[in-house]
Amino acid sequence: MIKSSLPQILSQQVDSQAIEYRLFIDAELPFFKGHFPQQAVLPGVTQLDWAIRLGCQHFNYPIDITSLEVLKFQQLILPGSEVTLKISENRDKSKLIFSYFDAEKRFASGRIALSLEANTARATSSCK
Repeated sequence: MIKSSLPQILSQQVDSQAIEYRLFIDAELPFFKGHFPQQAVLPGVTQLDWAIRLGCQHFNYPIDITSLEVLKFQQLILPGSEVTLKISENRDKSKLIFSYFDAEKRFASGRIALSLEANTARATSSCK
């Protein structure tokens, strides 16, 4: 896993099932340099890193990923945009479900399967 810096969080909304972060994707983020010369785009690996880190932090899981499931990148996230990252939890299956979107526009989504031990360890450990 890469350790990218997190984007600017403009706001967050929490309910009993999920958290939503409104993110500003600053054109000066280092991930845009060289990805790609004609049109800078936010790398998918950075999107995954943010979802994992923010999801583990919010739901109090250690970062111990076993697999990624139904990962889809539907549209490019461009510099200077605002997007919403929604993360919910399936506690019984030790999974985080995430999606990046803006209104009806879908950018990326997937499930993050955590180690089975992560579900039991969450009471004593949290993400850094």
